[in-house]
Amino acid sequence: MKSKSVQFVATGAVVLVLGAALAGCGTTSGSTTTNSNSSGNSSANSTGSSGSSKGETLVLYSAQGYDQAMATAFHKATGITVKLVDDSTGPLIARAEAQGANSQWDVIWFDGPSSMQALDNQGMLLKNWTPNDVSNYNSLGQSLIPPDKSYYPGGVTGEGAIGYNPKYVSPSQLPKTLNALLSPKWKNQVSMPDPAVSGPTYPLVAGVIQQMGSVQKGEAFFSKLKQNGLVISNVNSDSINAVVNGQVKLAFVQDSALIGAQQKGDPIAIDYLQSGTYTLPDVMGINKNAPDMAAAKKFVEWVLSPAGQAVMSNPNNGGSDSYYEPVIKGVNAAPAAAKARAHVKWIGVNAVTAANEKNSVEAWFSANITKK
Repeated sequence: MKSKSVQFVATGAVVLVLGAALAGCGTTSGSTTTNSNSSGNSSANSTGSSGSSKGETLVLYSAQGYDQAMATAFHKATGITVKLVDDSTGPLIARAEAQGANSQWDVIWFDGPSSMQALDNQGMLLKNWTPNDVSNYNSLGQSLIPPDKSYYPGGVTGEGAIGYNPKYVSPSQLPKTLNALLSPKWKNQVSMPDPAVSGPTYPLVAGVIQQMGSVQKGEAFFSKLKQNGLVISNVNSDSINAVVNGQVKLAFVQDSALIGAQQKGDPIAIDYLQSGTYTLPDVMGINKNAPDMAAAKKFVEWVLSPAGQAVMSNPNNGGSDSYYEPVIKGVNAAPAAAKARAHVKWIGVNAVTAANEKNSVEAWFSANITKK
C-alpha cells in the first residue's frame, strides 16, 4: 500500500516521475525527471519508443508496491505506453470518482474487493468481460471473481493475522479465536489500524462482522475489544512497530505486512487464528469508459500471465506487497509467504455485502472505536 503520490510515464526511452517525492519507490532504468508548474500542478510530456504500439496508452491508477515494475515490464512486453498514477487507495478512488463522465483512467488496482465493488455499484466499471487467459486461475482465484465480472484478482493476502514479538509472547500463549482477543491477559495489548486511514483494514472489519453473523454482533465485538484496551494505529506498520518495540503484544493486521517486516529483520513472528483469516485480494477494475479499452484489457490479461506474475511476485519489485498467495496456476508464493501461510484457513468475505455496509460501518467505527 502507498503513503505517497507518484505519477510516471513508462516509455521505451524515458520514465518521467512527476509531482511527488520518490522515497520508497523502486528504481527504474532510463532518465528520471521531476516536473511541476508554478501553480504546483504536475504536468509532463513523454516520447514513446520507436517500437511502441501506435496510439495505445494505458493510464493506470494503482496502490500496489510493484506497480512501477509492472508498468515498466508491461511496456517492454507490449510496447504500450503506461502512465502510472501511484497513490494510496482512498485518494485514487476519490480521484476516479471526482472525474465523473470525464474519466481519464483505464485500469484501477488496489487491495480490497469491497472498495472495488463500491465503484461497481456506482456503474463505473466494465462488466461481463472475460480475460482470454481466465483459465489460468486456480480454484482460489476463481472463487474471488464477482458474478458480473467487473474486476479480477491478481493475488491474495490475509487480513486478521496475528503478529507478535517472541521476546514477549510465546506461541503457547497466543489467541486461537476472535473471542480469545477479549481475554483480560490481552488488555491494552492488541493493536490494529484505523479502517478510515488504512485501505486494507476495512475488509478485516467486514470479515469480523460476517463471521460474527450480523453488523450488530460485529459492532458488539469491536466494542468489547475497545473496552479491553484496543490500540488503534494509522496503518499496518504502526501496529507492527508497536509490537517490535514492546508497546503492545499483538498486532491484528494484514499478513503480507508482517511477512515483509519479518524479512527486513524485525523480531516479528506470525500466527493465524484457528477461526480463520479473511481473504484480501488485490483487484483490478477497468473503467467502463476507458480512454484506451484495448490497452486496459491487455494489461489485465498480462497481469494474469506467467510473465506478469513473475514480476509481481518478486519482493525486489514489490516489497511486502509481493508476499501474496498466488491465484494463478503454476505460480509459487515467495518462500517466506509460503512458509508463513502453511496452515492458514481462508474465509472469503462477501464483497457485495461489505460494500453495501461500508459507509455506515466505517462511520460507526470512527465514532465508537477510533474516537477516544
